[in-house]
Amino acid sequence: MLSPWTSTQALRGLGRHVGVGAHKVNSVVSSLYLADRDVGTSRRTTLTSSRHPPHVSRLSVRAFHTAAPSLAIADDIARAVTGAAAANAPDVLEAIGGLANADRLKRVARDFRTDTITIPTDAQILYALRASRGDDVYREDPTTNALEERVARLSGKEAALFCSSTTMSNQLAIRSTLTQPPHSIICDHRAHTYMWEAGGAALFSQATSHALTPSNGLHLTADDIERNLCLGNDIHFAPNRMISLENTMSGVVFPQEEILKIHSLAKKHDLALHLDGARAWNVAARELERRGLDASKDTDIQAVLSELLEPFDTVGLCLSKGLGAPIGSILVGSKSLIDRARWFRKMFGGGWRQSGLLAAQADWAITHHMPRLAGTHKLAARLAEGLEDAGCEILAPVHTNMVYFDPSPLGLSTDTVMAALAALPDPIVLQDNRCVIHHQTSPKAVEDLVAEVHRLGHEAPQSERGKAKKAKLGY
Repeated sequence: MLSPWTSTQALRGLGRHVGVGAHKVNSVVSSLYLADRDVGTSRRTTLTSSRHPPHVSRLSVRAFHTAAPSLAIADDIARAVTGAAAANAPDVLEAIGGLANADRLKRVARDFRTDTITIPTDAQILYALRASRGDDVYREDPTTNALEERVARLSGKEAALFCSSTTMSNQLAIRSTLTQPPHSIICDHRAHTYMWEAGGAALFSQATSHALTPSNGLHLTADDIERNLCLGNDIHFAPNRMISLENTMSGVVFPQEEILKIHSLAKKHDLALHLDGARAWNVAARELERRGLDASKDTDIQAVLSELLEPFDTVGLCLSKGLGAPIGSILVGSKSLIDRARWFRKMFGGGWRQSGLLAAQADWAITHHMPRLAGTHKLAARLAEGLEDAGCEILAPVHTNMVYFDPSPLGLSTDTVMAALAALPDPIVLQDNRCVIHHQTSPKAVEDLVAEVHRLGHEAPQSERGKAKKAKLGY
């Protein structure tokens, strides 16, 4: 099996994609030293100079990856790959990531199920090759420490903890805050902490949840919460000790002025306030664009994100949804709480060892994918507009990257739409009536989805319009 770098043609192809001339590519190649361990030797082979383009026919993928961390390519080509987006290059090139991953990117670009399915970019992985490889349980991994310090700074909190998922960061926040039952958590009845985390609050924290239905149908209000507070020492009840909010939910941004009212209510009754911020980066991206700030600058991100998160005692920030890290979430809060959460993370079996490779890819995502989020919001708005023009009902305001639609006015069920999209020559994947736009969604996929719904609507019998089962706003 040949390495992706075994021919000048592959290298020059990469150069064309990222805007680097062949002369520079050849110059870089001439300085590479490749350790071919597949032939059982430790010899180092210097490739030919730029005047004689190299052609290495026996170097295996294994040898390439063995040698990769020390290659000069990390300086010149990796910098070039950083600018690949500006050069309209794919996130995954066959010459680097292989055919299977290049093909997967094409499928992901037409998959609207969720934003967790994005795949790491070539540049992201090249960047991670030079991550530190220390043991995070011993606090000896500089790359992980740097990521935690960066996110703590961006969020305006004292400390941060790198976790495997936002389910973990949410549950660590709850467990580290609530100390002695009986106690309960107020949340939205659709909340991830309540519905989608396998009863973690009950298991790990012995907490019951008071799940409320928003009176406005979109988000909880201070009035909703105050009317349902359970306080005092009545031995029949588990008193409220925490309020947990979620931003966004169903793609809808939680109004900051309402969050501030809930914060005041929480402080009045000595209740902790937690945010499941799985898509809080989208909220920040929307606000950055509204203010005309630069999502590629940490100072601008910090100005917005720290303001959004200031009312909360603890926040879980997903690094996979939206940003496109391969795994991970960050819990932020006070230093004392994060120290306690680190203890529980170890207890729950969540201690990392050599976590630097993952932390580096998350760090890359904040720097290079955060600026893409505003584009996902624009694509979602275009999708909503197209579906509405086709005759669908849009079930919630499209603030960020989600669109919930109801095709029943066209006489169509969601299942009919899903089946038709899956049967296209270049299939589109949909899960129910929720469309999630991510940073690798293809604009063409959006237009193809809209066009197919238009076609289905035109072909549906007039007598069936309005008879199909009405779709609902989901999570």
